[in-house]
Amino acid sequence: MRQIELYLRRSGMSATTFGRQVARDPRLVHDLRRGRELGQRLRQRVRAFIEDGR
Repeated sequence: MRQIELYLRRSGMSATTFGRQVARDPRLVHDLRRGRELGQRLRQRVRAFIEDGR
């Protein structure tokens, strides 16, 4: 979650846009902030998205 928050601050991307682009889930970041856990595949997609700097 810390990596996502840092990416959002650095990129200026909204949490909703990030969730839509990574997982087609506009609530992803909001749910993570409330304790949602990422599965392995989604965790890999998030990591790849951040590393690619999209």
